[in-house]
Amino acid sequence: MGADVMDADVVDRYMTELGSRLQGSKKQVRELLTETRDSLADATEAHVDRGLTEREAQERAVEEFGPVREIANEYQAELAVAYGTRTLVWLAIVLPLMHMAWEYGRMLLIGPWQDFGTRPPAWYLFVAQANDLTSGIASGVALVALVLGRVLARKYDTKLLAKAGATIALVAVAAVLLGNLAIILATAHVDASRLVQSLPMTIASLVTWIVIVRLGLLARRCLSCATIVA
Repeated sequence: MGADVMDADVVDRYMTELGSRLQGSKKQVRELLTETRDSLADATEAHVDRGLTEREAQERAVEEFGPVREIANEYQAELAVAYGTRTLVWLAIVLPLMHMAWEYGRMLLIGPWQDFGTRPPAWYLFVAQANDLTSGIASGVALVALVLGRVLARKYDTKLLAKAGATIALVAVAAVLLGNLAIILATAHVDASRLVQSLPMTIASLVTWIVIVRLGLLARRCLSCATIVA
């Protein structure tokens, strides 16, 4: 019987409203909605077998499953945690790899900072070193957040962890972005000609910015998913 019991009435309206309230990975949203529809189909079939009409069975199944607002809130917390975990994993892995690739390319194609004719001022080297550390720190913070999230998930509310993970991800990306902007502005102040790079390094710089922007969008989407959880 199963799917034959379902019509375009109570259950479909419930599913449409539930789906409209969820944000996150399309695949995960689809999986949650599929599981929900299957559960409602099974419950509807069971109530029909007990003598209820199809519509009555659907209404009973939906009532037993729970109000759309409550179910959407629970699902959204799951989606936010999953999205946050995905974003933090990307931060923990991509940032150090991106930094190492950039440094290797710089040393290979440009050379150390002191080979630029005259040694840059101390404040410039401080900005450069701070920028170098930013990616590592952001990556480390993301990794720690992932580990702590696994441990604290047993003790704390999933919704709180989702918001904390999203905030950490966004702050980490913002720090990396500011670090890169700082070194660009500092370089332009010391010697703007240094901003003119070889084609390979220009491509590497472009890729770096694309990755940072992509991580920023992931972090922003992650925070958006977490903050709509009531």
